Amino acid sequence: MIGRLRGIILEKQPPEVLIEVNGVGYEVQMPMSCFYELPNVGEEAVIYTHFVVREDAQLLYGFNNTKERGLFREVIKANGVGPKLGLGILSGMTATQFVTCVDNEDISTLVKLPGVGKKTAERLVVEMKDRLKGWGAGDLFTPFTDAAPADSPASHSVGAEEEAIAALIALGYKSTQASKVVSKIYSDGMNSEDLIRESLKSMV
Repeated sequence: MIGRLRGIILEKQPPEVLIEVNGVGYEVQMPMSCFYELPNVGEEAVIYTHFVVREDAQLLYGFNNTKERGLFREVIKANGVGPKLGLGILSGMTATQFVTCVDNEDISTLVKLPGVGKKTAERLVVEMKDRLKGWGAGDLFTPFTDAAPADSPASHSVGAEEEAIAALIALGYKSTQASKVVSKIYSDGMNSEDLIRESLKSMV
């Protein structure tokens, strides 16, 4: 089991980050709410991971702290929710919003997330409401921040739109939906992470 990585960030391609640890590069997929808080390329990062082994792949999902990882693990225990859908859910809303939706049985908000239909949303509420009791919001995770991450001017280009669309598709949104919302949100000077953040907000 790979539970934690400490190393240098080599590449950031939302929602995936490549981190080098003792000469080995690990590809780690992260919810966008965690991805936004990563340091810049070339800097050191500590990522807590959830390791998934399938017949055709070995996958690492990463988080900034153990509480965020704990929430992810609870989400994917729900019937019909796998790691990819869990990644999309926790990218489409903050941990605070998710816990609030479950607590308030807010099905209408949950179904706006990629891959979450009414039945899946209902299962999430039913199965997770008891498990999240006592996990007060302040104790469960690190509060999400809307502060824009530092970024290089090179990413402020047309490439930012393409990168944002690719990230949304990787999170489960349809290509046409991703393209439409990104083109609507984009304005001069926006980098890919800003675009992804605003696009996800507009779809929830």
